[in-house]
Amino acid sequence: MKALKIAGLAMGSALLSLTAMAQQQVSVVPSSTQKKVDIKFGDQVFTTFLYPDTLEKPVLYPLHTADGLVVTRSFPLSKREGDPTDHPHHIGLWFNFEKLNGLDFWNNSYAIPASRKSQYGWIRTDKIIQTKSGKTGILVYHANWTNQAKDVILEETTRFEFSGTANERVIDRITTLKAVQDAVFTDAKDGLLGLRVAHELQIPTTEDQKFTDDKGIETVVKGGTDKVANGNFLTSEGKTGDAAWSTRGVWCKMFGKIGADSVSVTIIDHPKNPNYPTFWHARGYGLFAANPLGEKVFTNGKSEKNLTLKKGESVTFKYRVVISNGSSTLSAAQLNASAGSFAKK
Repeated sequence: MKALKIAGLAMGSALLSLTAMAQQQVSVVPSSTQKKVDIKFGDQVFTTFLYPDTLEKPVLYPLHTADGLVVTRSFPLSKREGDPTDHPHHIGLWFNFEKLNGLDFWNNSYAIPASRKSQYGWIRTDKIIQTKSGKTGILVYHANWTNQAKDVILEETTRFEFSGTANERVIDRITTLKAVQDAVFTDAKDGLLGLRVAHELQIPTTEDQKFTDDKGIETVVKGGTDKVANGNFLTSEGKTGDAAWSTRGVWCKMFGKIGADSVSVTIIDHPKNPNYPTFWHARGYGLFAANPLGEKVFTNGKSEKNLTLKKGESVTFKYRVVISNGSSTLSAAQLNASAGSFAKK
């Protein structure tokens, strides 16, 4: 028995060693001339943290797989043939909310006319606190959630941890919001951690879809004519496709084929987050969000979740995003293991 235990420990140590060897070097590179920070694995840019004054919120854009495939929609910051041009506020990976002290932070974009801008909030990044390269890349920033007059409602401090292997990229996001004045998050559909995926990862549909682009022009996509979209959802509770929307789960995976690769993007919730496990605001057209504060919408009014922070109080949200590529996507068992590891953070 003792020999078996020693052998088991040795095997465990060997596996840990192999895992450590598999970890890739991450470089976190701030720009000296632009409001951006590149996150690189080797010479390849994985993603860029963008926080220019021209954006209404900071974002990670675009996101790539380990072999360089783009998993986020190009619009509106660039143009890729065939990409939808609806919802110009859907940029890469972001974090905000629809109803904070009566202001809409989620839907704000350049497409909102000046006459209506006062109804929308802005997240202005004013400081990069830390950048660190290594086996785990670190980026910490400070931002203010403000109205259009730049009155601060919340102070945000976010820590990103980036890591990866030959077929995987992992983003751990830890965001603390501190109330500068009394802050009320009123239960709403659009929040909190959002991602807009590439065209290929959308769910194909046989129904007609109507979209309004950034110029207010409505277009109709005929059901069954989209030959690019081939994606699907799977949650930790076994919900798939459009049935994932409004359900709770520890994680939700959006997956499909991009070229010859099987690709998945998974968001994992943390047990210390408010209203765990989160509700999934997961739409077949490519919006993919974890929103613990939309309970009233997601339960058809049976219950609701409003969050109030008194001046000086704070709340922390932790999320993990896992991007994989290869001959197959990550299994439920693998994602459960990743969620278990993340829960210890």
